[in-house]
Amino acid sequence: MRSALGRVGRWTLIIAFPLAYALLAHHTNTARLAGLGTLIALAPLILMFVTMAWQATYRKTMLALFALGCLGLGLAWGKIQQFYSIIYWLEHAGTELVLCLAFARTLRADREPMVTYFARLVHGSLTPALQDYTRQVTKAWVCFFCAMAGVSTVLFHAASLEVWSAFANFLTAPLIGLMFIAEYVVRRRLHPQMNHANIADGIKAYWNAPVKASSGRSQ
Repeated sequence: MRSALGRVGRWTLIIAFPLAYALLAHHTNTARLAGLGTLIALAPLILMFVTMAWQATYRKTMLALFALGCLGLGLAWGKIQQFYSIIYWLEHAGTELVLCLAFARTLRADREPMVTYFARLVHGSLTPALQDYTRQVTKAWVCFFCAMAGVSTVLFHAASLEVWSAFANFLTAPLIGLMFIAEYVVRRRLHPQMNHANIADGIKAYWNAPVKASSGRSQ
């Protein structure tokens, strides 16, 4: 019972935290709250850099550099606030572009496609047909993330900040979810005999794998 409540609590936090961040980010954009908007926009980057510094081999040196970076950030805060919306856009479009490149680089001849890797973790060996299918799915994700970065950029520069913010904060996750659903439907139709796993199975297999997906090498 206690473990079940713990799982519910973890999943509640996993869902609630991104949602709260999206609502707050959208509010700072629509209300033009430059100070709070800058803080919220930079929060993920600050968290990422401090985590990297803490896990670095030369921890003290990296933490010192991080502190210097924060000092410089504080000194330039007045100027940075003028561009808080651009920071939001760079984070959103940049994340989509990084994901696009991460999937795309695994399509090289000497690497294993990203989706193929995950499928192999879950199902073990794959038939040639499934290997070809997962390669095509990897290409589909490349196109998806590229399109997301493109739409984000077009909306940011051509539409109002409110429209862009609604897309970035409230449509990104549902569109990714729809992509997973569409792939699942296609997979059920093209490969009905396959043991169809869900996203949770893929995540568990990834974390339990001795070699991480970052290697991306063909086996």
